[in-house]
Amino acid sequence: MVTTIHIEKNEQPEYAGFWIRFGAWVIDSIIIGIPLLILSNVIFALFVNSMEIPEELLMDPASVDTLSDAEMLSIIGPMMTAFFGTMGICLLISLFYYSLLHSSKWQATIGKKLLGLKVTDKNGNRLSFWRSLGRYVVSSLLSGILLIGFILAAFTEKKQALHDLIVGSLVVRK
Repeated sequence: MVTTIHIEKNEQPEYAGFWIRFGAWVIDSIIIGIPLLILSNVIFALFVNSMEIPEELLMDPASVDTLSDAEMLSIIGPMMTAFFGTMGICLLISLFYYSLLHSSKWQATIGKKLLGLKVTDKNGNRLSFWRSLGRYVVSSLLSGILLIGFILAAFTEKKQALHDLIVGSLVVRK
């Protein structure tokens, strides 16, 4: 026997507050942060191992003053490439993690799912990938500034952070 639950459209959803959303963010940060840290270290190790570092610098790091400009560039160039390459890869992975999961049938990242939350539009529907992507980009660029965009969720009627207000999304309890 299949039981169906009928929810009235007029029924008010229970909005997720600041602290439970923060808890979901902490879980997601651990889930995505540990693999990205490992990946970053592997990429850096590969770049550093492929570099030709002068032996005197390996023996005495203070000897950096004795290196020529060409030698310095041969060290700094690959290091900067590794740094910015790693940052780009980590950004893309984070971008797809949040955007794909928020627009998936789960409507939630793993952290949100574990805490019984989901992201919807104002009508309770699933976000499109592009709206979810916009939500992540706005969150990264605006909401993180002094955390004001996130703290705003504690003071708005529907507990929306700045990025939710901009893209028209809600975080609700399932």
